[in-house]
Amino acid sequence: MSEQRFGEFTAVRREGDGRVAELVLDRPKAMNAVSTEMARGIGAACAELAADPSVRVVVLSSTAERAFCVGADLKERNSFSDAELLRQRPTTRGAYGGVLELPMPVIAAVHGFALGGGFELALACDVIVADETAVVGLPEVSVGVIPGGGGTQLLPRRVGAARAAELIFTARRVEAAEALDLGLVDSVVPAGSDREAALAMAAAMAANSPVGLRAAKRALRLGHGMDLTAGLEIEDAAWRTVAFSGDRAEGVAAFNEKRKPEWPGV
Repeated sequence: MSEQRFGEFTAVRREGDGRVAELVLDRPKAMNAVSTEMARGIGAACAELAADPSVRVVVLSSTAERAFCVGADLKERNSFSDAELLRQRPTTRGAYGGVLELPMPVIAAVHGFALGGGFELALACDVIVADETAVVGLPEVSVGVIPGGGGTQLLPRRVGAARAAELIFTARRVEAAEALDLGLVDSVVPAGSDREAALAMAAAMAANSPVGLRAAKRALRLGHGMDLTAGLEIEDAAWRTVAFSGDRAEGVAAFNEKRKPEWPGV
């Protein structure tokens, strides 16, 4: 396994052929509270991953035993002046936006607390795998702010406007079983197996065409919330990017020759 560090608190790990990359939140002593340095590392790691055509799927994971991520580093925030908080804002937006804008599928492996900005990092992913210990929520209004890492926009896209409003306005924490029922997470696995389950799902996805994966994600993201006519035009545009690709030619040939495809990735 290779590991590339992005500051003290963020790493990218790869095994085997590197088709699956693991973006690791690595500030366990602070339960991955997102400091300015950590946000900068997440943004830099995402920029590196986005530019790497060999990466087909990303798993966002945590080294902290009791948490995926507990959100913003409020101890650091408490020391900020208003001007310092404003200067930090582009860095934090770069972290959350970096995960959201990754062009390949991204799976969050969540255990323990995923609160505030921590849950927003998970919401920025395409699929959330949680274990039985997971507790999620957006409690920002309880400390006088609002979800500022995409939560007010991403949560209603998952669970609807009214449900998102209830969860944000009450600031309540939701345990794994209820989170699954409400659609806050996509699957719940036994305690301690979230990373393993997410990596297994990533491997299954990574067996497919990298051109197809990225085009499908683009169509899903851009088409969401559009009326059907506009959505179908977005889908058609994405289809055109793959219909004449090397991956499409290889996929059809492999199907007819009854063999596994060797994706050229173009």
